[in-house]
Amino acid sequence: VQCKLNLEMSLADEIVGIAVQIKPEQATLVPERREEITTEGGLDLSRQPERVAAAVKRLREIGVVVSAFILPQEAQVTLAQQLGFAAVELHTGDYANALGDNAAGQLERLRVAGRAAVRHGLRLHAGHGLNYRNVVPVVGIEAMAELNIGHAILSRAVFTGLRQAVREMKEILQRSV
Repeated sequence: VQCKLNLEMSLADEIVGIAVQIKPEQATLVPERREEITTEGGLDLSRQPERVAAAVKRLREIGVVVSAFILPQEAQVTLAQQLGFAAVELHTGDYANALGDNAAGQLERLRVAGRAAVRHGLRLHAGHGLNYRNVVPVVGIEAMAELNIGHAILSRAVFTGLRQAVREMKEILQRSV
């Protein structure tokens, strides 16, 4: 891998073991439901907190930066800090699917959760459903450090090629900062 490897992964002991062997720079813990095509919703950190904390500890002990993919809720951000995460990735799917005033409300949820992450000393990431048209307000959230935008870029690449699709997204992000 020529760049940072972020392994998005479940809490399954077998998967954590694979991550320990691979030693990615970052691991993002996500919920996993077999019937999903893609991850829907965030990992509920209030369920099985001991199991979550053990996985975080195991990964951090080998130098992996561990992030939690969570819904944009202050309570989840607080739990992420308490369980030892270094970062949170806010689930932006509700924002990405919202229209009009509802989109503004969902964006405000992201901002509030982002401020909570900063207060708790966590790095702020976001992703899910972000694309060329809706990403600018999210990148503008204070302290946003990382966006995960795979699907939109790969979909665009079918028509323009990967190099051009990435270039276009980078241009949008650079103009908005």
